[in-house]
Amino acid sequence: MTQYDSQLLKKVQAVDLKMAKYFVEFCNDNNLLCYFCGGGCIGAVRHKGFIPWDDDLDFFMPRRDYEKLKDVWCDTNEYALLYPTEKYNDHNMFATLRDKNTTMIKPYQKDLDTVHGISVDIFPIDGYPDKPIERKLQVFWGLVYQLFCSQVIPENHGVISTIAARIALGVFKGRKIRYKIWKKAEKEMTKYRIEDCENITEICAGPGYFKNKYPKQIFASAVFMDFEDTKMPVPVKYDQYLRIVFGDYMKLPPEDKRVPQHDAIVLDPEKSYTNYKGQFYCTGN
Repeated sequence: MTQYDSQLLKKVQAVDLKMAKYFVEFCNDNNLLCYFCGGGCIGAVRHKGFIPWDDDLDFFMPRRDYEKLKDVWCDTNEYALLYPTEKYNDHNMFATLRDKNTTMIKPYQKDLDTVHGISVDIFPIDGYPDKPIERKLQVFWGLVYQLFCSQVIPENHGVISTIAARIALGVFKGRKIRYKIWKKAEKEMTKYRIEDCENITEICAGPGYFKNKYPKQIFASAVFMDFEDTKMPVPVKYDQYLRIVFGDYMKLPPEDKRVPQHDAIVLDPEKSYTNYKGQFYCTGN
């Protein structure tokens, strides 16, 4: 796996920032709402830029804007927007913007012939239904969606979950049937529109995030804050969002936690992933 040093991390952050600028400008031009989430949002508030040891940037988009993004986006010579379809699956449940002129080959994607560039993840946010029974159904369909969209056996979620996932994927092996199942699950879990609910949730970022419940006023609009040499959007009530997820987010973590969190087989911010085909991905082994 790639070992970061300060110089490599700075180069990766520069690529991330350039992508983020392009993405935000594209969203503004197309009247799409987006805002930093996770570490990017903390960085904007606490550091006015990247968390010094962070190696990526992520965005939230309300579901309606997220779906419109896929309709209006056009790939460029520099960037590709990838998301799961019947004919394409990169084991993610969300869209990623990828830099075609760089390399970041992730372990779970090494067998895929795809754009293995440094990426910015884009997560949709959805309505959190008010009725408890509807919420339970949403979580159920979210779990079905995760399994049949990512098509990866979940780890660290218990033996029963692992066995159930293996059985389900073993029974439904075909690409078309898996696609039908996850599209059905997607329809069911996203039918609770934000405008009809009091709260918002994350349903495409994995089971660990399913529990998150946010008052929808947090994400009603975006405000722009200083970030490195530019300004980047964060949720209008960013403090409330960050405290729900991270608690006292202004407090720095222990020193041993101040490290990049993403594994990569190869990380090269200056060379296209195509140079590594057959050597580190699609090796045929």
